[in-house]
Amino acid sequence: MEIWFQDEARLGQKNGLVRQWAKKGTRPRQPADQRYKNTYLFGAICLKRGVGAALMLPKANTEAMQMHLDEISRHIAPSAHAALLMDRAGWHTTGKLSIPDNITIILLPSRSPELNPVENIWQYMRQNWLSNRVLETYDAILDAGCDAWNKLIGQPSTITSIGIRDWAHIGQS
Repeated sequence: MEIWFQDEARLGQKNGLVRQWAKKGTRPRQPADQRYKNTYLFGAICLKRGVGAALMLPKANTEAMQMHLDEISRHIAPSAHAALLMDRAGWHTTGKLSIPDNITIILLPSRSPELNPVENIWQYMRQNWLSNRVLETYDAILDAGCDAWNKLIGQPSTITSIGIRDWAHIGQS
């Protein structure tokens, strides 16, 4: 049995600003973009193994969610079954999804993002690789999102340390 968490994040030209080191008494300039192009990063992580599965998709809807479920299914360990915890977005709860045989969906309580460690993953990615920059084109947004996810996947211990939830792993060996 594997425990996976799933969520999606909108990535685009309106990226946030984060704190940065600067010489005392100075005010460093930070780029800001007011344009609205964006895409969605559908991501899922297995904290025990420090692995993930993700897709960058133009919309967050049932079709995109189906593609993401299929992608997660391919990343579950052979002969394992995954409990996939996620929020109650409309495209997560629709009866139109075909759930892969190696996944059981468990819906988290409404309005409880603190229970989903992928929310912390998005924050980490934004703070480290996606903020304080201007992305000129849609392709640049895709490249930045994919690059950030690949950097994260290259750090399994970071995935685990950011996301571990004792309540979800007590008794897991």
